[in-house]
Amino acid sequence: MNENSTIPDFTSNEQHIVSQALLERYGKLVSLQLADSELQLEPEPAPPSDCPTIFWSERGADFVICKVGENRYRCQFFYSENEQFGTGRDIYNDLAECVTILLQVQADHEKTRQGVPSGASRVELDGKVDDDYHGPLVI
Repeated sequence: MNENSTIPDFTSNEQHIVSQALLERYGKLVSLQLADSELQLEPEPAPPSDCPTIFWSERGADFVICKVGENRYRCQFFYSENEQFGTGRDIYNDLAECVTILLQVQADHEKTRQGVPSGASRVELDGKVDDDYHGPLVI
C-alpha cells in the first residue's frame, strides 16, 4: 500500500485478470507496469490521492487502469497528450468489465482511425448490450 494513500495496491489476482484479458485480446503476453497516479478523488481543496495504476502499451496506444478504492477502477487510453480517451463511464466496480470495455472502446477507435467504420455504437459484454456506450470519450 502506498504510504500516502489508503487505497490498496493491485493484488496478484487483479494483475492476473488484466493479463488474461490482454492475452485474449492480443494473443500474446503483454508486459504490465505498476505505477502510481495522482487523481483528484475528492472535491477541491482536498489534495489529490495517490492511486495504484496498471499501465501497458500495445499497438501504438498506452493504457492505464487506476484503482481508486476497494473494487473501484478508472481507465483510459491515449496516443499522445492531446489524444486521450475514456470509455464514457467514470467508475467500474468490476475489474474484468473495466479492462474488457477499455479494450473494446480502443479497438473501435483504432478502426475509426484507420478509416474503417465500426458499424456499431453499442458494446456487448457477456452477451448483454451496454446501451451506455457511445464511442470513445475524448478527455
